[in-house]
Amino acid sequence: MSGSPARWKIVVAGAGVVAIGVLAFIAYGGTGRSGTPTQDLVAWVRQTGLGASVGTVVGDASRVRIAVDGHQGSGVLHTDCGVLLTDAQSANGELPTPNAQLTDLLSSGYALAYDAGNDCYNSAGTNRSLLDRATKERIQAEAKLQQAVTLVDQLTGLTVSTTTTTEPDIGVLG
Repeated sequence: MSGSPARWKIVVAGAGVVAIGVLAFIAYGGTGRSGTPTQDLVAWVRQTGLGASVGTVVGDASRVRIAVDGHQGSGVLHTDCGVLLTDAQSANGELPTPNAQLTDLLSSGYALAYDAGNDCYNSAGTNRSLLDRATKERIQAEAKLQQAVTLVDQLTGLTVSTTTTTEPDIGVLG
């Protein structure tokens, strides 16, 4: 019977390890999903500030368009185009989303915005081919980002505000 107490010690120790693992799993959110796909998406949108991110990239693209149309020179273009590519890269870092279709739309939109900023920057305002390509990329980026916002609206039933002037603590979903 001397083996029996040792066996119980192993069983109790094993049960203790399993209990600690289960508690840690529960404490840290399980599998990362906290509810329905809609609830997960709403939580992701709020956590990442999707509306502000999209609004920032679209606003940057608008400033680039104004700088290009106004022939404001390479200094202004370098600044505005550099901000566009940096903000697009930053927003892309918030991916993936809980929804694959949304991730694809946002990833494509942010990549196009990044490429537009890069091509615009490299054009120095004088390379017409790069400026034309950047214009096409900006238009495509804005369309993809609008599709993404529309998809979030459809999936959640809420309206995502893409303004970058929302009040703190109110959030983009109201």
